[in-house]
Amino acid sequence: MKLLSNSTPLLAVILLISNVASADAAGDTITQDELVRRTQDLCDAVAPGNQEPWKKYFADDCIFADEKGRTMDKAALVADITPMPDGYSGTIKVVNAKSRIYADTAVLSYDLNETETIFGQNLTARYHTTDTWLRRNSAWQIIASQAHRYYEDPAIGKFDPRKFADFTGSYELGPGQTRTVFADGDKLFIERKGKKEELLPETSELFFRKGVEGRILFRHNDRDKVEALIDRRNNEDVVWRKMK
Repeated sequence: MKLLSNSTPLLAVILLISNVASADAAGDTITQDELVRRTQDLCDAVAPGNQEPWKKYFADDCIFADEKGRTMDKAALVADITPMPDGYSGTIKVVNAKSRIYADTAVLSYDLNETETIFGQNLTARYHTTDTWLRRNSAWQIIASQAHRYYEDPAIGKFDPRKFADFTGSYELGPGQTRTVFADGDKLFIERKGKKEELLPETSELFFRKGVEGRILFRHNDRDKVEALIDRRNNEDVVWRKMK
């Protein structure tokens, strides 16, 4: 066998180079566990306002769309990471993670369970986020992230069933488009084309339907009589006028 030097066979050098290349390639790969670990690092940095993981794991040309409808670049995103005010504390846990990893791209989809304490009052929220990680120059960073908050019904509040009589009746949106409000004991219902739903009271005059985002409220005229049903969705109103 021909020697590269007095002591190192050529085959050994080839094997050494091959092993180094394999190790480098393996170092460039990423696993779901590692993605989750990094994501948890980002979450753990939120309450103390630690910007370092956000600088490290987000690409300079990233796009970040949050649950509030804001779209930010990296500079705005990092600037948004600030310590929680005095009297506030909280944690965010990554759960239900799923991933798809192909060559230089990895997608991680997961839920976030948030708990927050504000001067002794406990709040919870649930979010779903999808991150796209991209490998460039042997480094994995998030190039795009999008989050939304899971809808949750408000708490049922105190109400006065005696007020239900003011709300009952038929309401018209347009020709042939009507819905009816009626009471059954201490419960209020709305029905349209055979579909009946309970109107759950948030207050005596503000209602919601289970699993449906938005509110139902009733508009009074100058004589304090109900003249319309308001179907409010994302601060926009669809008005159903009460039929005589």
